[in-house]
Amino acid sequence: MKYLCLIYNEEKNVAALPAAAVEAIADECVAYDEVLAQHGQLVACERLQPVSAATTIRIREGKVTITDGPFAETKEQLGGFFLIEARDLNEAIRLAAKAPPARLGCVEVRPIWEYKATNRSGR
Repeated sequence: MKYLCLIYNEEKNVAALPAAAVEAIADECVAYDEVLAQHGQLVACERLQPVSAATTIRIREGKVTITDGPFAETKEQLGGFFLIEARDLNEAIRLAAKAPPARLGCVEVRPIWEYKATNRSGR
């Protein structure tokens, strides 16, 4: 089963770290991604640009509204993700707990809704 692991942190806290510390964590992330890939568990992973680069789009009553920034004001911001294959939620949690960014913020583990080819509606 696939699980999306969403990485959240406070951008201001990461920005306050020395560049060498941020680089070290990034290197740890790459190494951990390689471990997951070697075990056939990594499907995809990416680091996101800061929320200042985000754009939110809403359509209400046929009208499109575009807003700079994230959808909601939160203490922690979405900073990246990794998509993994795991036997079950317990294994997904175990894998997410080893992700270096969990030390700076948190990692939300969410199962992917696996659609059948004939049923893309999600119902």
